[in-house]
Amino acid sequence: MNIKIIICWCILGMASSCGCKKNSPKAGEVVDWSAYDVGQVEFRNLSPETEGAELYARIVPHPEQFIQECARQVLNTLYFSPADSIPGVRWITYILKSYDGISAKSGNPPSITITYSTDWVEKSYKGNMDALVRENRGVLWHELTHGFQLEPQGIGTYGTNKTFWAFIEGMADAVRYVNGGFTLDDRPKGGHYMDGYRTTGFFLAWLTQTKDSGFLRKFNRSTLHVIPWSFQGAIQYAFGEGYDIDRLWEEYMIAMGDK
Repeated sequence: MNIKIIICWCILGMASSCGCKKNSPKAGEVVDWSAYDVGQVEFRNLSPETEGAELYARIVPHPEQFIQECARQVLNTLYFSPADSIPGVRWITYILKSYDGISAKSGNPPSITITYSTDWVEKSYKGNMDALVRENRGVLWHELTHGFQLEPQGIGTYGTNKTFWAFIEGMADAVRYVNGGFTLDDRPKGGHYMDGYRTTGFFLAWLTQTKDSGFLRKFNRSTLHVIPWSFQGAIQYAFGEGYDIDRLWEEYMIAMGDK
């Protein structure tokens, strides 16, 4: 297939993606999210005596401001502009405490809670403060994505449908990766786009980096228009009817040297 045909397909895909350009900024336009209200942040340190809490305080001296900053970075990755359909988060409770785990988001807009483990902070340190900073931001980007992303419709729930689950966790790790919370060394080899987390996330990020810089935003928005939602339907919403997710996955596997 020659380059001209590929370019034509991309143009047709963007033109036929049913509403994808609504509220989209013009080429080169920088969207300002600084005035967007991401909700009030309440920070609670429930394990101040731990080494993890001490390390956290060293890298995040102003947690409320830091969390709001990261939330706006997530919004900029998921949406074209503040005029898009965005879940109305009005309150973010962020809990730092010692427990056997990493992090978790609970609740739904308008009020969400994110819990982060001081045990994990300690494990992540390994004498490298830069790596700790990246891990901390990455985990937060992932959890905040769960608070602000849209959700598939017509296919059940996170706990009952694998496609729903793969979308939710794959998007969160895609947002984390494109913002610098992962490196290519963190990419799992092989697998399937339905595997969720990093396997799905790196694939979605690759589509954004190689096919269309607005892909993640369109993929997120597809949940409003593709009902019942599916990966194939979302791909066609973003790129056009001539695209097939299994072929794109095969192309991705070859491009990454997994085949």
